[in-house]
Amino acid sequence: MAGAAVLAQPQYDLLLKGGHVIDGKNGINAVRDVAIAKGVIAQVAANIPASSARRTVNVTGLYVTPGLVDIHTHVFADSMGREYTGANCVRPDGFTFRSGVTTISDAGSSGWRNFEQFKTNVIDTSKTRVFAMLNIVGKGMAGRMDIEQDTSDMDAAQTAAMAKRFPKEVVGVKIAHYAGPEWIAVERAVEAGKLANIPVMVDFATFRDERPFPQLVGEKLRPGDIYTHAYLSAVPMLDANGKVLPYLFAAQKRGVIFDVGHGGGSFSFRQAIPAVKQGFYPNSISTDLHVDSMNAGMKDMLNVASKFLNMGMSLEDVLVRCTWTPAQEIHRTDYGHLTVGAVADVAVLRVEEGKFGFIDSRRLKMEGNKKLVAELTLKSGQVMWDLNGIASPMWDSPEATRMIEQRRKR
Repeated sequence: MAGAAVLAQPQYDLLLKGGHVIDGKNGINAVRDVAIAKGVIAQVAANIPASSARRTVNVTGLYVTPGLVDIHTHVFADSMGREYTGANCVRPDGFTFRSGVTTISDAGSSGWRNFEQFKTNVIDTSKTRVFAMLNIVGKGMAGRMDIEQDTSDMDAAQTAAMAKRFPKEVVGVKIAHYAGPEWIAVERAVEAGKLANIPVMVDFATFRDERPFPQLVGEKLRPGDIYTHAYLSAVPMLDANGKVLPYLFAAQKRGVIFDVGHGGGSFSFRQAIPAVKQGFYPNSISTDLHVDSMNAGMKDMLNVASKFLNMGMSLEDVLVRCTWTPAQEIHRTDYGHLTVGAVADVAVLRVEEGKFGFIDSRRLKMEGNKKLVAELTLKSGQVMWDLNGIASPMWDSPEATRMIEQRRKR
């Protein structure tokens, strides 16, 4: 009898049933069930019996995808000042799960001098999985834009040493907002990237004739390095006839990554719409999340993704650029996919249809008829966001009664 009772135990903790799975790594774009056990993906297949799971969630008509990976955020919400550390940063958990995001990278808010403070105060205390790109400036962004002009604090060796000390947390090197005419910020960052064997992300900030942008993506950056703010209005992207300049396709072909990094001032429909229509797609979609951007045109990850969906990219192309591709870019390939045995980070999304307006960084509007909404977000198999209660029992159901009784016994 004891053996029979063991055999009767459900095999899975949670079953997402009937959803349309989009998983770029595994080439899945079809209706599949997803079973989860002990915090990992246990099976992805058609028609997994509901009886095999303790809890089954009907996700028919919804899209099931890996938890989204946002590689450009600012979450060093500390007390150092206004810029991208302190008052202009956000605490990650308030802005990730509700948008289907389970993994993020802070893009240069901290440098080697204050990374350990960032780790203690944010990385180690967040439910969101937080990685970091170290600013090439030792003080990071430090609450003031002028800090990032200090070339004397751009120390490649110290930056690489900190990255090697914390290889689980540090995924890259970042330069941002440098306004000088020299290449020193880029060159020091690339040097640090080479020493630590991690990619470099560049926010080119002030565009100057002395350091032309085509040279940045054509020569200075290595394959695997990242230029963020791909559709910034300052990027020389279109010729006089509105055609995408060939050097951009060439740079992308040689392996330079073009990341969206929408932000508060770094995304223009007048760049993005013609570029996307001509096939110059971003390699990855990211937010540049901070207080100003989330309250302006950027809003959140799914709002940015929805813009590209309405510009003509397929849902599969959009979601792969929010999941598997960015995970590869930061060398964290344990995430961004639904492989059996992988951590069960899952986003369940609805594509709403209607009339929607989207705003760019100049507060110019694009209309669209599709919008992505997060219905359910799981991290390591746990429900972190449930918009309409699809994973929750009805208040007056026998299951709800059992749950309440179990909690009373603890």
